[in-house]
Amino acid sequence: MDLRSSGPGDLIPVAGQSKVQDANSEENTMPLTRRELCSVFPVVLLPALLSVEESSARQGSLPSAMYPFDNLPVRTENNAQFRAVLKGRLSTGESLEVHETTLPPGGAPHPPHRHVHSEMWLIREGMVDLAVSGTSYRLGPGSVGFVHSNDEHGIKNVGATPATYFVVAIGPEAGS
Repeated sequence: MDLRSSGPGDLIPVAGQSKVQDANSEENTMPLTRRELCSVFPVVLLPALLSVEESSARQGSLPSAMYPFDNLPVRTENNAQFRAVLKGRLSTGESLEVHETTLPPGGAPHPPHRHVHSEMWLIREGMVDLAVSGTSYRLGPGSVGFVHSNDEHGIKNVGATPATYFVVAIGPEAGS
């Protein structure tokens, strides 16, 4: 391929070499083999590839949305009511699941357990005991509890009225 310069500073590939013309000097020759040329491609293409990857991640992620309480479907299990709010992947790659639970007095949604994702509880009303790795914590309205990945945990309504709280699960297998 033989290309001619259109002005000072242009690269002119000629038979496996690039020539650089400078307005203040004679022609300089910079040898550039095919191997060297190929080694430059990843550096040049990396920003474009990262842009495509970021765009793909955003396309499969949860969109901005609102979730009116009256529109949340209700599921009842073990005398507890569950309202699924959202479930999906963030544009940064983490799985996210949010639901609201209402427990009757003395109720627990399930026995203590552990899993890979982390969870956070936002207590709306009532009084609960959140047990984490064998230690119990009493939480009331406005309180927040957080459990790290793989810590054994369980929650129980210890009050005389229903307890309602939101669960925010984030990380691998959130919501499964």
